[in-house]
Amino acid sequence: METTKFDSSMILSKTDKSPIFIKELRKVLFRLELNRAVIFGILARIWGLGAGPVSAILIATKFSPELQGYYYTFGNILAFQFLVELGFGTVVIQFASHEWSKLNLDKYGHILGDPDALSRLVSIGNMAMKWYCVAAIIITLCLSIGGYIFFAYSPEAGVIWTLPWFVLCFLTGVNFCLIPVWSLLEGCNQVTKIYTFRFFQGILTNLSVWGAILLGANLWTASVLSAVNIVSSILFFRGKYHLFLKTLLRSHPFGPRINWRVHMLPMQWRFAVSVFGSLFMTSFFAPVLFKFHGPVIAGKMGMTWTLVGVMTIASSWLMPRVPQFGMLIAQHKFEELDKLFWRLTRISGGIAILLALSIWTLVYFLHAMRFSIAARLLPPLPTALFVLAQLIIILPSPCSHYLRAHKKEPLMFVSVFCGILTGLSTLILGKYYAAVGIGLGFLILNLIFQPFVVLIWYRCRAKWHKFDYSL
Repeated sequence: METTKFDSSMILSKTDKSPIFIKELRKVLFRLELNRAVIFGILARIWGLGAGPVSAILIATKFSPELQGYYYTFGNILAFQFLVELGFGTVVIQFASHEWSKLNLDKYGHILGDPDALSRLVSIGNMAMKWYCVAAIIITLCLSIGGYIFFAYSPEAGVIWTLPWFVLCFLTGVNFCLIPVWSLLEGCNQVTKIYTFRFFQGILTNLSVWGAILLGANLWTASVLSAVNIVSSILFFRGKYHLFLKTLLRSHPFGPRINWRVHMLPMQWRFAVSVFGSLFMTSFFAPVLFKFHGPVIAGKMGMTWTLVGVMTIASSWLMPRVPQFGMLIAQHKFEELDKLFWRLTRISGGIAILLALSIWTLVYFLHAMRFSIAARLLPPLPTALFVLAQLIIILPSPCSHYLRAHKKEPLMFVSVFCGILTGLSTLILGKYYAAVGIGLGFLILNLIFQPFVVLIWYRCRAKWHKFDYSL
């Protein structure tokens, strides 16, 4: 069974005979909220930090500017799969974490604990699997047709994209069917094994992508990445959680059930609307530039946004603890919840600020020294706008996870209004002012809307902790 908090017994135990420097190291790790899941999450991000520039250099040197534009635009269009997913994976994590507060795994992989909680968890697994199998078919068809129409009526660049696009859509649908499995595992606090696996999976996928690029796979590179993810994930599930998943996905509830319409739908539809709004924030960047300014600048936007994405390393402290938030809420340990929340907020915020400064400095240095790779990135000014906007989004992000761990979604209107306005500003300002216009609109709107996230968190926290959250 995975513990609900960092194991401090090794730090505080009077019988611990470890050397002094080991004890001090454990104290430091404890203060920094560094358990194994967080460490592997950070290692995965660090690997991504190193692998990202390698991928960028390979793409810049082996792909033409037009091919680079298609490659990154592929990724942006695939993001629209969330229009069908409707945020159900996140809802599954929150509900599963509440049930898992009464359950655990034995060394053989059998689920033990409260029978009623297990029955409800099985009902969640059954619902999630059916939902995603149907949604995968819809996603494959919609992405295939929608993407074909988009690229067919875009400026001709002499790039062979049709078959690579259809194969990528099919593999995306297969990957989609794996989402409920990951959500159930994460909701059941199996974060240590998950983040350990994802670290090694990240290495494997990067090596595969680099090999594909060097071998001249061109746009097939994206399909190689998806295929490697699918195969490695299935092997992980069978090797580590065969009995666990057999119980949740192939059996039927034998007692109380979670009623999707009564219990999950109120949060899901609000969260789905929030996701829909958030989709407008970033998914239109490259496609709008592709449409009005061509694939070259769209490729620069894609590569720059990938670099800005390094700032998500700050979430490595937060994401492994999300199931713990739900478990603490289910156990009514609100004081412990708040202490954990504030520690994680301070750490992730400090890391985000440090990364923001580092990323912009790197881009400025590359342009100032006139390195060839700088020609594939946006200039320092628009990069600064995107970095600042992303920082403003990251800083209050612990508040949103805290709120959703209560199986509620009070941020819907903020996400929708900010997302729609960002989409409109991207379309209008991007058409006339290119990347600078998009970045400026993105920054201003987040300066306006993100403070509301903190305000809503403050009010909901004061209100909700007066009530019982049990079903």
